[in-house]
Amino acid sequence: MKVTLFQSLIPNFSRQLTNYWRLSLMGILLSIFLIFLYGCQGTVEKNDGVIHLSLWQSINPPTNRDVFNKLVDKFNQTHTDIQVESIFIGQPQLPKILTAVVGNAPPDILSFDPQLTGQFIELGAIQPLEKWLDKSPLKSEISPNLWEELKLDGHLWSIPLYTSNLGIFYRPKLFQAAGITQIPKTWEELRKVAKKLTIDSNGDNRPEQYGMLLPLGKEEWTVFSWFPFLLSAGGEVVTNNRPNLTNAGAIAALQFWQDLLKDGSATLSSPERGYEEDAFIAGRVAMQITGPWTYIMKSNVDFDVFPIPTNMKPATATATGNMYLMKTTPARELAALKFLEYVLSEEFQKEWSIGTGFLPVNFKATQSEAYQQFINQKPLLKVFLEQIPVAGARPIIAGYSRLSDSLGRAIEATLLGESSEKALKTAQERLELIWDDK
Repeated sequence: MKVTLFQSLIPNFSRQLTNYWRLSLMGILLSIFLIFLYGCQGTVEKNDGVIHLSLWQSINPPTNRDVFNKLVDKFNQTHTDIQVESIFIGQPQLPKILTAVVGNAPPDILSFDPQLTGQFIELGAIQPLEKWLDKSPLKSEISPNLWEELKLDGHLWSIPLYTSNLGIFYRPKLFQAAGITQIPKTWEELRKVAKKLTIDSNGDNRPEQYGMLLPLGKEEWTVFSWFPFLLSAGGEVVTNNRPNLTNAGAIAALQFWQDLLKDGSATLSSPERGYEEDAFIAGRVAMQITGPWTYIMKSNVDFDVFPIPTNMKPATATATGNMYLMKTTPARELAALKFLEYVLSEEFQKEWSIGTGFLPVNFKATQSEAYQQFINQKPLLKVFLEQIPVAGARPIIAGYSRLSDSLGRAIEATLLGESSEKALKTAQERLELIWDDK
């Protein structure tokens, strides 16, 4: 209709406009087709008596992804009736997943963040797992607190792929060069140490070395990295299943990050790249918030790690990766459960943890001779094991993606100069407008 109208009014542009609409329509159709094709990978039966399952994952860094894919290959070699295809989905991940679910072309298994559980439940995309788990001998081999983290509304919605938590990696040689002999245990000590580690040799107000790297951005890595400070300050972001971002603990935790920047002791990562370790490995920053899965563990630079310094109480944030059983067909779901059993097994968890640095979720894997030898070779992993009792989880609620987005925006605004109180108040007001409509 619009093309006909324009053709009648502007004959000279008729052909160009018609071509424009044709190209636009072709682009839209091609995009839909590619999304559908992407979602269907591995889900089409091949008439060979084998159930072919698709598993979507976003495991990084690539070295960890290689470990995972080798373990998937091992499963495929020992299960001739089931073949799992591991498919890496890059950024942005959530839109791809939601498009596939809404388009009725989900993967069979999804490795993602447990914080999205509520959203997947609302879409009817995942299957509860407690009945299956109650019949499995593996249940007793997994830490009970991990199951609690994956529950919502009385149901278990996923299994843990791995667990870990956040600490602060540091460069001992840089500490030594700055005359620092004591590891910081409190926020104030961390602030002083970061100041000592910041060096501007030529006085141009652009330090060649910063004390600390802080993640710039509004996506989940930024929120996750900030969470230990929130918990240590006694803060929260949800009260009675509703957003609560303006409490004193949240304001104090965000203000502390801004104070590090105001001191000139911290530098910001590239937007949404706060997990990258290039600056740390190159010696441009002396401390970085991350976990034992980091590439730093495989680098040749000097490094060590210490627990997140304390404000009101010791705290860190759990990094629990999980796997969902997506709703497909009974036969496909039964086959997918066999792979989930494999993921929880001592064999998988031992090889995965040794290969990546994540902590095993299976007790037998932790106690195995191979893993104990690994721990002795990498004693800094004990820091993360010892932090498990004080590790808290991000909320598992419906609407978490909106909460995280608003919180991420508040963190980003504060790092770019806005007051922590104002940024959190703005985020709270935004959430209150939309929360009941989630």
